[in-house]
Amino acid sequence: MTHALTLPDFAHERVEVTTGSRSGLAITVALHSSALGPALGGARLWTYPHWSDGVADALRLSAAMTLKNAVAGLDSGGGKSVIAIPEGTQLDAARRRAAFLDLGDAVESFDGSYRTAEDVGSTTDDMLAVRERTTHVVGLPDRVGGSGEPAGPTSMGVYAAIGATLERVHGTASLEGRRITISGLGQVGGRLAMRLGTGGALLTVTDINPAKRALAEQLGAIWVEPGTEHLVPADVFVPAGIGGVLTESVIDALEARAVCGPANNPLATRADADRLAARGILFTPDFVANAGGVIYLELEERGADREETMRRVNAIGDTVRHLLDHAEEHGITPLAAAEAYAAGRLDSAARVSESV
Repeated sequence: MTHALTLPDFAHERVEVTTGSRSGLAITVALHSSALGPALGGARLWTYPHWSDGVADALRLSAAMTLKNAVAGLDSGGGKSVIAIPEGTQLDAARRRAAFLDLGDAVESFDGSYRTAEDVGSTTDDMLAVRERTTHVVGLPDRVGGSGEPAGPTSMGVYAAIGATLERVHGTASLEGRRITISGLGQVGGRLAMRLGTGGALLTVTDINPAKRALAEQLGAIWVEPGTEHLVPADVFVPAGIGGVLTESVIDALEARAVCGPANNPLATRADADRLAARGILFTPDFVANAGGVIYLELEERGADREETMRRVNAIGDTVRHLLDHAEEHGITPLAAAEAYAAGRLDSAARVSESV
C-alpha cells in the first residue's frame, strides 16, 4: 500500500530508515537541508497502514520544515523523524519508551546535523527518553529545565496568522462574529480554539476523538461530525489535524473564504493551492502560520530573552501580511510567494558556503 499524499521531489541530504532494536518499530529520520544550519524538526509517533507510509510522511514533513525554518528567519535547516506504528498495534509504556530510545540512537547517528523535539503523537516526556541516547534533542519538560511544550507558542503564531488572513479578506483582523471552523482539537487546535473563542469568534469544531466534544461544549462551539466540517460556511477554515485533508473534492465543496491553520501539509498536492485560488479562497501557507513552535524551541535553545521570543512568534502575522502583499503584487499564490522567499534564503546560504 502506498502513501496517499504526493511526495516532494527527493532533494534530501540524508534519510535513514531503521528497525528499532528495542521496539521493533520502523523509524525514519529525514534530513532535508542543513544549508541554514543544523536541522530542527519534531518526532512524529503515528499509526500508518504500512511502514513505507511513515517514510513518505517523513520526507514530506522534513521538506516542509526547510521552508518553515527559512521563512521564519531561523538559522536552522529542515528535518523530521517518524516512528511508524502498524495498524492495530497498541504501545504499552515499556514499548513506547523503547521506541524513543531507538529514536535517540537514530538521531545520534546524524552527529548533530539534525535535532529532534516533540511532535504529533509524542510528548516532552518522550523527549527525556530520547535524551538518554543523544544530546541533539530540544523541548524537554520545563520541570527539568527544558523549554517545555511548544503547542502554546504554535497556537499563538497561528492566531496571529489568522488575524492577518482575516484582515486581507475582510479589512480587519477582528474576530468578533467571524465564523471559524477548526478541524482537529489536539494540543495546538484545542489551544487555538480557546484563543479564538475568547476573541469573539463563532466556532464550529470537530475531531476524530469524540471525547473532544467536551471541549466544544465548554467553548460553546458547534460540533459537527468529522468529514463534514468543510461544508459549514466559514470565514476561515482551520485544518489542525493530519495532513492532506484539502483534496480536490474537499476544495470543490469547501465553504470558506480563507484557509489558515497549524496542520502540516494540509494540501493533498501542490496544485491544490491553485485550486483554492481559482475558487477565490485565500490560502495562508501552513509552514508560515504554524512556525511559532519551532521559533520558540530554537530561540529558547539559544538562550534568547522570553519577551523577544514571544515578539518573534507574534510577528508571524506581519510575515503573513508581507507574503500576501507580495503574492498580490506579482499575481501568484501565497504558497508560491512563501516558497520563493524560502528559496531566496537558501540560495543566499549556498552562495556564502561556496565563497568560503
